[in-house]
Amino acid sequence: MKRTIQVDYLARVEGEGALSLTWEGEELSEVALSIFEPPRFFEGFLVGRSCMEVADITARICGICPVAYQMSACRAIEDALDVELPDALHTLRRVLYCGEWIESHVLHMALLHTPDFFGVDDAMAVARMHGDKVRAALAVKKAGNGIVGTLGGREIHPINVKPGGFWRLPRKAEVRSVIDSLVAQRDHMEALLRWMGGFDFPELDRPHTLVCLDNGRTYPFMEGRVISSRGLDVEVAEWPLHFAEEHVARSNALHARLHGETYLTGPMARFNLCFERLPESLQRLALELGIAPPVTNPFRSLLVRGIEVLYAIDEAIGLLSTWTAPEQAAVPLHYKAGVGHGASEAPRGLLYHRYELDDNGLVTVATIVPPTSQNQLAMEADLRALGPQLRVLDEDTATRLAEQTIRNHDPCISCATHFLSLKRTHR
Repeated sequence: MKRTIQVDYLARVEGEGALSLTWEGEELSEVALSIFEPPRFFEGFLVGRSCMEVADITARICGICPVAYQMSACRAIEDALDVELPDALHTLRRVLYCGEWIESHVLHMALLHTPDFFGVDDAMAVARMHGDKVRAALAVKKAGNGIVGTLGGREIHPINVKPGGFWRLPRKAEVRSVIDSLVAQRDHMEALLRWMGGFDFPELDRPHTLVCLDNGRTYPFMEGRVISSRGLDVEVAEWPLHFAEEHVARSNALHARLHGETYLTGPMARFNLCFERLPESLQRLALELGIAPPVTNPFRSLLVRGIEVLYAIDEAIGLLSTWTAPEQAAVPLHYKAGVGHGASEAPRGLLYHRYELDDNGLVTVATIVPPTSQNQLAMEADLRALGPQLRVLDEDTATRLAEQTIRNHDPCISCATHFLSLKRTHR
């Protein structure tokens, strides 16, 4: 007997995708997560543009995690030009990234993922049952947006970041306002996370190969070597030697593999590989919530994200409380031909950029590997593991559980659709 579950449009994810599951008898014969949102060719139209334009252009790839694209882009360009940022500017970028983690994670947790645990279609239905929790989540998200707006110039597609630093530094009053807003929401976020800790999580054990950054000192954000749960430990510049992307017919997003194998990047990778980098208070809270590493149930990624939100809040408060503005908002750049690599930890996972520049600082080659294209195969593997459960459920329940399995990874489908194979011919 043949059975097919078809989800034409995945709900509560960022972008457009579909899902098809087919059984032949008792065997799950086909799992296809299709990303049909049109490719947007960002890598192609970066070619010929000044390296000073790259941060603003790549920020448009995603309205939810634009800071991640700016950070990876700037680090790659600074690598190509041999630029080192002073600590004060590096700290400010880290705080800006904290803002993005807060607003992006809370958006996913409260508005996109929580409805799954109540069996409802949207956050409005959750709000009718738990309005105080949804309002609290929106207040925390607003604090994260405030960081991005203050340091980035605006909340959506920020414009204040550039290679070498920033266009403008925040004033003391602005810094104080950001700190105050974070302090006001910190306890609300912890209460929200403890509430979510009481959800009923489906059982699933998925010991994926995990990949993230690690600088040996702090929880992964925007610097470090690329490490994996299977012993990989390389410089970011060595990325192309170990990771490869391939195109499959069903998807407009490339699929990434590590040494030919599926892997997972994102909150669960960071948490499991760098748990000891978290403050002891957050380690204790994680244990109270039942997420002692290794966490191998992707449904519990909801709680891991909550730990990361609290980390980002505490990190931003701590860094800004001792931050002293430097004399200049940016260090000077001197154009030269070169190749640069940059990676940072977007909310959804590791984001890799590579740029080749000519003597005038123009981009000649651009490569961008977003987290969702790296995680797509892992999402399909999770669905395969759930196959026996999905097969015996009724259509509606099976469809909901399959969609929830995808939403565990907070896929940003729009980010994953900008591949381009570009052949340049000179006569």
